[in-house]
Amino acid sequence: MTFAGLDLHKKEVEAALVDDQGNILHRSRFAATREALEAFAKTRLAPDTAVAVEATTNTWPVAAILQPLVGRLVVSNPLRTKAIASAKIKTDKVDALALAQLLRTGYLPEVWIPDTETRLMRQRSTERAMLSADRTRIKNRIHSVLHQRLIEAPASDLFSRKNLLWLKALPLDPFGRDALDRHLRQLDRVEQELAALTQQIAVHAHQSPPVKLLMTLPGVDFTVAETILAALGDLSRFETPDKAASYLGLVPSTRQSGDHCYHGPITKQGARHARWLLVQAAQHAALHPGPIGAFFRRIAKKKNRNVAVVAVAHKLVVLAWHMLKNNEPYRYAQPKTLQAKLSRLRILATKQKRTGGLPKGQPRTPQYGNGRTKAIPALDQLYAAEGLPPLTSELRPGERRMLDDHGVAAHAKSVRVAKRIPRGTKTKA
Repeated sequence: MTFAGLDLHKKEVEAALVDDQGNILHRSRFAATREALEAFAKTRLAPDTAVAVEATTNTWPVAAILQPLVGRLVVSNPLRTKAIASAKIKTDKVDALALAQLLRTGYLPEVWIPDTETRLMRQRSTERAMLSADRTRIKNRIHSVLHQRLIEAPASDLFSRKNLLWLKALPLDPFGRDALDRHLRQLDRVEQELAALTQQIAVHAHQSPPVKLLMTLPGVDFTVAETILAALGDLSRFETPDKAASYLGLVPSTRQSGDHCYHGPITKQGARHARWLLVQAAQHAALHPGPIGAFFRRIAKKKNRNVAVVAVAHKLVVLAWHMLKNNEPYRYAQPKTLQAKLSRLRILATKQKRTGGLPKGQPRTPQYGNGRTKAIPALDQLYAAEGLPPLTSELRPGERRMLDDHGVAAHAKSVRVAKRIPRGTKTKA
């Protein structure tokens, strides 16, 4: 059996082949194009060859080309590979040979190769994150134009419709006016692109049962749910929910030696964007009247708010793992808030509002009242109407005890009962 190491770059690929004894069989350097990769694979690689590449920008298209032509393709974690095979002299030849030798000896730290659907989800999530960052940068430039001229911005949102009209009519010096107009045009263009991409994500999310399942979690909208799914990929990779949280860097770092053990800040490994979105979702989930909100308030009282937010983000991953594995939605969601979330997704994806009400000419039912109240379905009814899996009726003894200990048993019962509330009533998370 032969082992190949490919050091990938944007324009070129450095290759090294060794046999099962570690003897170098071949070295070459060729262009990083589809034609050159296929030619190299057909002339130098065989169906029993194992190939190692590092995770980088063009790894996945290279993997897609080579996978059908070789016996095994391994993608390595470059940070861990560097820790194992660090050297004083680092060249492309050294890196390619190190990959081949580590693969031969079984010491190459592998990463999971995502399927096509997961790669597309990751690309959409990453592209949306970059557009959001571009929008933030442009907004900061607009603020800078005002600060440089000692102009105080309105107290409300500077980029609301009313304040955008104020910015367009604001009298400035010629250069300032040109700069502000240019930034406003850029902002408008980025907003259009961001809206178009968000609509694409919404269409996919509306057709994805796992996304809707995760949206039942407090603070998790369809963009957050899709990012979590894209980051986790195949759930069977994680034996426990804590391993999924560790994969996203939401577990404490540990330094242990002898009798001393120190637990520090979270590791911050894995998908940075997914971790950031989970932390943002945890900020909203902290307001929830159910178990998650009670958990946040308990941690915040013992530690501080930042620790509590990260702890809630970790718990969201744990809950997501259980929900996806058991195909069961969150049983303590707020029906009114969840109904609004799912309605926004449906309207954004299909451009259609759900029609309801009585047929024309039919009188209102006595339950309608004076029209100043709104019907809120029970959680079971809402899940059935949205095509989500039903909730299990029986609670485990430990779960029942947890509800009593945290004082949220009344909330758990109330979400399973349909009711009418005054219109305009706000609910938390």
